[in-house]
Amino acid sequence: MLEPRPRKLLDQVRDAIRVKHYSYSTEKTYVYWIRRFIPFHNKRHPNEMGTTEVTQFLTHLAVTEHVASTTPYL
Repeated sequence: MLEPRPRKLLDQVRDAIRVKHYSYSTEKTYVYWIRRFIPFHNKRHPNEMGTTEVTQFLTHLAVTEHVASTTPYL
C-alpha cells in the first residue's frame, strides 16, 4: 500500500496560519512572499535554506526593488 504524499509547502503554510487564526489577508501576504522567495533562490526548497538566503532576499528587495520594510505585498 502506498503512503499518502506529504502536503505541498504552501498548503502546509496555509494550514499553520489557519491554526493560529491569522486573517485571510495575512495568509495571502505570507504565501505571496514565499512564492517570490523560492524562485529568487532558483527554486530551492526552503528546508535547504537558512538565515543567509533570507538576508540575501531581503537585501535584494530593499536595494534592488526599493521595497520598504513595512510593505505587506505589492
